[in-house]
Amino acid sequence: MQPVTFGVLGVSGFFKKRIAIPTAKSPLVEWKGIASRSLERSQEVADAYQIANAYGSYEELLADEFIEAVYIPLPNHVHAEWIKKAADAGKHVLCEKPIALSADEAQECISYAEAKGVKVMEAFMYRFHPQWQHVLELIRMREIGNVQLVQTFFGYNNTDPDNIRNQSDKGGGALYDIGCYAVSASRFLLQAEPHRVLSLVTEHSDFKTDVLSSGTLDFGGPRAQFTVGTQIFPHQRVEVHGSSGIISIEIPFNTPADVAAKVTVTTSIGTRVVELGPVDQYIVEFEAFARAIREDTPVPTPASDAVNNMRVIDALFESSHTSGWVVVS
Repeated sequence: MQPVTFGVLGVSGFFKKRIAIPTAKSPLVEWKGIASRSLERSQEVADAYQIANAYGSYEELLADEFIEAVYIPLPNHVHAEWIKKAADAGKHVLCEKPIALSADEAQECISYAEAKGVKVMEAFMYRFHPQWQHVLELIRMREIGNVQLVQTFFGYNNTDPDNIRNQSDKGGGALYDIGCYAVSASRFLLQAEPHRVLSLVTEHSDFKTDVLSSGTLDFGGPRAQFTVGTQIFPHQRVEVHGSSGIISIEIPFNTPADVAAKVTVTTSIGTRVVELGPVDQYIVEFEAFARAIREDTPVPTPASDAVNNMRVIDALFESSHTSGWVVVS
């Protein structure tokens, strides 16, 4: 299978740290170009990471006929805009989460792109790690009985006012940046959509972003609860509580690629630790997207999933203003 030629919009630190080096090892991914609003910056990154071409604008990269797909790790508030521009150029799109800042905006840009005949996928890399597939399999096997609660904590400490995660006009804040993981994870594990949500949000007095946000998602039987924070000691964990056991995912989202992931399963017969990997979830994600392009099959995480995730986040924001339950619509 011929590798898919990718371009990346922006010279984000995340791309350099998590994506560029690992995916360069893949026979299915070829980095053909990188674009910045500064040619000097994009050339510097291209040279450092052996990327074939550098461009001084995003438009120049999209005009390159030899690039088949683009990866978008730009600030959240411009995701929808560049998805549509990439679609206009006939490029398939793998876009970082959240794919947009509302369900309506997500649906609009996805529908636009699909009408142009290109594939779009939101880059929730965690779903491609075998630990998540294994946990889902355990749930389906009723290893812990009837699932009653999915509980998630995800936090880090970032007080830099110049960081986009702390800028409200760029889609910063805990719910958009990491709350989206908590929502996505519960929907994935329960294989269902919540009917209504309730949230409590603390807003930073200067940044005007949410810095500590908690939510309860009612799935009409089981429920999910989460807390996410951007000015809290860094930690992450997901626990699934059932009628006859508990499953705990030790490092659920930023799973290191060089060690095995650990899933702890506790039932009436004892506790066991299942180790899966090592696996680089970014490589698996990009390769799955590349195969969908080459084989012309549906992307592994359908674009509708991104819209449904945003519907829940929209409802959580609404609940934070009304201080009551909000129906997810």
